[in-house]
Amino acid sequence: MKRSTSKDPKKKAERDQLIIGAHLAYVDLVQSLIHKAKDTIKQIQSFDIMVHLKIEEIQKYITHVERQIDQIRRRVVEGETIPHHEKIFSIFEEHTEWISKGKAGVPVELGLKVCIVKDQFGFILHHHVMQKETDDKMAVSMVRETQNRFAEFNGCTFDKGFHSPENQRELATIIDEVILPRKGKLSAINQEIEHSKEFIEAKRKHSAIESSINALENHGLDRCRDHGIHGFKRYVALAIVARNIQIVGHILQQKELKRKRRLKTSQEKKLLLAA
Repeated sequence: MKRSTSKDPKKKAERDQLIIGAHLAYVDLVQSLIHKAKDTIKQIQSFDIMVHLKIEEIQKYITHVERQIDQIRRRVVEGETIPHHEKIFSIFEEHTEWISKGKAGVPVELGLKVCIVKDQFGFILHHHVMQKETDDKMAVSMVRETQNRFAEFNGCTFDKGFHSPENQRELATIIDEVILPRKGKLSAINQEIEHSKEFIEAKRKHSAIESSINALENHGLDRCRDHGIHGFKRYVALAIVARNIQIVGHILQQKELKRKRRLKTSQEKKLLLAA
């Protein structure tokens, strides 16, 4: 049932009451089913471990239902806005988050964000599955963890979302080259820095990270088919390993093509000399 778009307050109020009544009728039905489930669980007497595991699973879903009933009453009947941190976006994959992308066509997605570090050759050096974390909280830790794995890692470009004054200062102390665009109005000094040829060129190269993101999505990472947060992290890690293997395969293919071209050129030169 949709909200009324009528300009008549009486009609809008009548429609609102119909919507509230429909929700309450549904809640009453669900509560009757919860009472039946709870009564059945009390009557079950079994020493079978599988039965107890099933009961635990049912009780977990009862908890979900009771929370949803509470939120329906607060939101629909009392007109309260439910705080974001109280919302659950999947009862089956509880780690699921609401991701506001801010992009045309796909303003929001459900899932988890993954932060990756890619080198100039296309290999993904490090990744992190972000749980209730924002980009600006990841910049320093991602650089430090990548340095622990690759000692020669000494420069990095970032999206604007990773900017914070603290990140600008701390990153400058641990790597030589930091390309991190600032948010908001720039000071004269920062304008000079971000309009420099080197900064612009580095930003242009940073767009190559999108190719890795698209490759991961096109090769199965647009939707995780594993279960649980551990399954999600495993699925991401395997996708990144597969992408790196693909890059190795591409390099080997290019080497083989160059070898064949050299061989063909050499054979053509020999034929010319013989002629």
